[in-house]
Amino acid sequence: MSIVPSLTESIAHTRRALLTGATDWCSHPHDLDVTRVRGTKNPDVERIVGLRPDVVVANAEENRGVDLDALRAHGIAVWVTTPTTVEESLTSLERMLSAITGTTPAWLDRAREVWSTPYEGPRRRAVVPIWRKPWMALGRDTFAGDVLNRLGIDNVFAESPERYPRFTPAALPPYDVVVLPDEPYAFSPDDGPEVFDRPAKCVSGRHLTWYGPSLVEARAVLSGQLA
Repeated sequence: MSIVPSLTESIAHTRRALLTGATDWCSHPHDLDVTRVRGTKNPDVERIVGLRPDVVVANAEENRGVDLDALRAHGIAVWVTTPTTVEESLTSLERMLSAITGTTPAWLDRAREVWSTPYEGPRRRAVVPIWRKPWMALGRDTFAGDVLNRLGIDNVFAESPERYPRFTPAALPPYDVVVLPDEPYAFSPDDGPEVFDRPAKCVSGRHLTWYGPSLVEARAVLSGQLA
């Protein structure tokens, strides 16, 4: 059972038959046919318990501790991931998939190879909003921030004391570009760029924030969108 979209995709691409359920937000693979258990922040604990999974995979940021504790109280094992860098995510995925599926999938080896080459080229300073009303951005110690760093994008809030600081668009530190992912807030060419006085790049939120099979293509996809 997975209550994290990227982990759902990871298990499904490795050994789909092991998945007994997933959240409503687990959109990949598109043809995944399993029991749905509401969202990452409000999973249907009773329904999960009724499915009798051997383990529920979760993430410390995406899932609430109170829900994970409720699952544990029912005697269900919970595997919690906490990666904040690309390297940590690859190590975490290998550990989880080896334990759950008994194998290290070929796509994970390909992802590690894709991200093994350091970025060489000009660097840009960026604001990376993740929400509006109120405006919030990527701050310190985030997986997405590390992905961007590996693509030549320096987050202006990387030294913020908060992981997702609020900000005012009219009072930002110097920056070259705005990176607008389409999740969790669905920024688009018509919703977001008009607020800023610097160029904006709309990017795939899945490729920026998910750690799983999408990492195989994320470097090429994001590099193209950020060009």
